[in-house]
Amino acid sequence: MSQAETVEATPLVVETPEQLKDMPEEYRSLVVRQLMAHAEGELSGADDYVKLFYFLTEDPYEKKVCCELAIDELDHYQRAADILMDIGVDTSFMISQGLDERAFYATEAVKSCQNWAERALISYLVEDAVIDVLEEMAESSYKPIADMCPKVLKDEKLHVGHGFRITRQMSRSEEGVAELNDALTRMWPVTLDTFGNSDSPRSEQYVKWGLRKRGYQEARERFAARARTKLQALGLTVPADEDNRKFL
Repeated sequence: MSQAETVEATPLVVETPEQLKDMPEEYRSLVVRQLMAHAEGELSGADDYVKLFYFLTEDPYEKKVCCELAIDELDHYQRAADILMDIGVDTSFMISQGLDERAFYATEAVKSCQNWAERALISYLVEDAVIDVLEEMAESSYKPIADMCPKVLKDEKLHVGHGFRITRQMSRSEEGVAELNDALTRMWPVTLDTFGNSDSPRSEQYVKWGLRKRGYQEARERFAARARTKLQALGLTVPADEDNRKFL
């Protein structure tokens, strides 16, 4: 094999909004779509903490944590909103929307929470799935996205750690295990749906343009294998990956 044949192509890097304007429409639209979904998801996460989780506990410490983590989620929203504003996209309309009105982040995971076990799993599972996506975005070909991710990842890992603490505490009793297993019947499928529809054309397009490293299905399977092992180590029963799914 010649030296020329072993040299890899230089990865695409788009460093500024001005350079983004010169990119093909497909790339520009994917950047906007990805950021809009991220911004909306973070804003919905903030709503979850203060409009849903907060009222599921009488523990003042847990209420305080809900408020603190909501502030993190609002900060994450603002970071994405600022990047979008730099390319002429205003997301302020999202602020006044209810959870059911938001359409970019098309998962049921952020739209309802019925009990404290589900609250634990939303932080432990759903936000862990978000971390997988963010870790790919941290290597984005659009530099403003990559630059946004380290702070967001740091916060989200703390959120997952808090969800794990609640989940582990509940799993120490038979009653808690039963509650968590019941919650998993809903939260496992909506967590896997967080990765999107495997048949979506955007799955391959994101990878082609260096906005993600893996297609939706590969990312979902990678997460599911890791998360299943952790949940089973706590003595929990994880549903089949295909059960009650909206996006396959």
